[in-house]
Amino acid sequence: MNRRLLPRLLGTAVATCLLVSASGAAADALIDNVTGLTLDRDQRVVRFKAMVIDAQGKVVRLIAPDEQPPKPTKKNPGPRYDWRADMKGRVLVPGMIDAHGHVVQLGIAALTLDLSDTRTLDDAKAKIAAYARENPERPWIVGRGWNQEVWGLGRFPTAADLDAAVADRPVVMTRADGHAIWANSAALKAAGVTAATPNPAGGRLEKPLGTLVDRATDLMEKVIPKVSPKDRTAAFLKAQQILLGYGVTAIADMGTSLDDWMTYRRMGDTGALRVRIMSYALGIDTAVTIGGTGPTPWLYDDRLRLEGVKLYADGALGSRGAWLKADYADAPGQRGLGFLSDDQLQNIMSRAAMDRYQVAVHAIGDRADTQVIDSIAELSQTYTGDRRWRIEHAQVVDPADFKSFGRYGIIASMQPTHQTSDRLMAEARLGPARLAGAYAWKSLLDSGAKLAFGSDVPVERPDPWAGWAAAFTRTDANGEPIGGWHPEQAVTREQAWWAYTGGASYAGFAEDRFGVLAPGQRADFLILDRDPMLAGASELRQTKVLETWIGGQRAWEAGK
Repeated sequence: MNRRLLPRLLGTAVATCLLVSASGAAADALIDNVTGLTLDRDQRVVRFKAMVIDAQGKVVRLIAPDEQPPKPTKKNPGPRYDWRADMKGRVLVPGMIDAHGHVVQLGIAALTLDLSDTRTLDDAKAKIAAYARENPERPWIVGRGWNQEVWGLGRFPTAADLDAAVADRPVVMTRADGHAIWANSAALKAAGVTAATPNPAGGRLEKPLGTLVDRATDLMEKVIPKVSPKDRTAAFLKAQQILLGYGVTAIADMGTSLDDWMTYRRMGDTGALRVRIMSYALGIDTAVTIGGTGPTPWLYDDRLRLEGVKLYADGALGSRGAWLKADYADAPGQRGLGFLSDDQLQNIMSRAAMDRYQVAVHAIGDRADTQVIDSIAELSQTYTGDRRWRIEHAQVVDPADFKSFGRYGIIASMQPTHQTSDRLMAEARLGPARLAGAYAWKSLLDSGAKLAFGSDVPVERPDPWAGWAAAFTRTDANGEPIGGWHPEQAVTREQAWWAYTGGASYAGFAEDRFGVLAPGQRADFLILDRDPMLAGASELRQTKVLETWIGGQRAWEAGK
């Protein structure tokens, strides 16, 4: 990571703090002259022209468009506010919530080599070579974002490919989905990986050598230099600015490491934590280290809480690590990678549930989804009450399993932009017969599942407006395919909005604190350049956030 960026990022954080202080809520205040809209608990649109917030940054009430103030008298001169913000008729909506992302990884990706814009292998090699020349002091070249499907490569990249760009020092590039590492010969040598190295459980070494898939990446991650606490601080500050700029006021951090948690605590202790983080620890050991006997309390005025534990059942579809019930259509003999046996997964989930940690399991392939559902069915007999079991991604579900989502109250934590990014690859990987259960938002919602939408950032941009548009159209930014990809799985505009607000807060046991604008809720809201309920899909994607407020305080403003 470029340390020269750290002073600039810290300066941005200081400027943000000054901005917040200048507009802070010290007592009851009026957010006035707005075109306000939110959803109520029944997912109906509520419009208002002003909002009263209290000294704790919570909504007191919404003032309806047709409400007329009583005429002032000497005895009752009318309400008095400590301060008033005139929004000049602009659109005000609740803050958006990303139900699945990786906060520190977003910042690291933004401050290191990013290959997500490369369209060919040669593009990537040229970009890596240029970066290496510009950074001769770096002992390792580290980056992310490559995707052999976008390159049209027809195979995984090799060490020889990467050696052609940089051969004099180790180079490691993480795939866009985070489930594979591309390494050059120097990096493989540092990790002790040779042609004779066996595939580890839950992982695969592609041949010719160079790409390590899923658990095989552990072999490399042991030798990659660790990110320092100072660089993690810089990465977090960068990530927070990106999230606030998109209007994301809260995010579920899926796979929080102990280092990540300490970064969030440092930010909270110094008053630099703005975005709300619902944290899910990476594995049960990390959860117990942080939380001890269960989830932590909410900290820093509801800005941070360890809620649960994140587990992995399989890999990703793009790297053929998603665990399928039948062979990959484009790779006969391969069914992906299951990370845990049925007993192992059930035992770990039970250990987490014993201390009331919420359990969120990454499951992309239909075999992995069935494994998690079977574990939930068994554990639900012992761990009763409001558990809100989560399945993260649920990208390929056996239609026979749809009803189980509703039966066990499973939250389907999904990412609409995965569908628009992955559709051609999914067709190749699955073949037509299995697409009925792919990215099946409507079927899962109809089953009684609760939908929570996110981005999986940095796999995708943390852009809720693009995700919202994709959810009710099943089309990408170019309007393709015409009519939508499997349009029967589209949800309504209101259902999609709810999945990015109230549904996402419910998924993190935070619905009593934030997610909608209503009395008692935190005043997390956005000022936009358009009404999202009146915008077409392409217009919705172009939504510009003008201001982001959290807890009645302005945390971000366009151009500042």
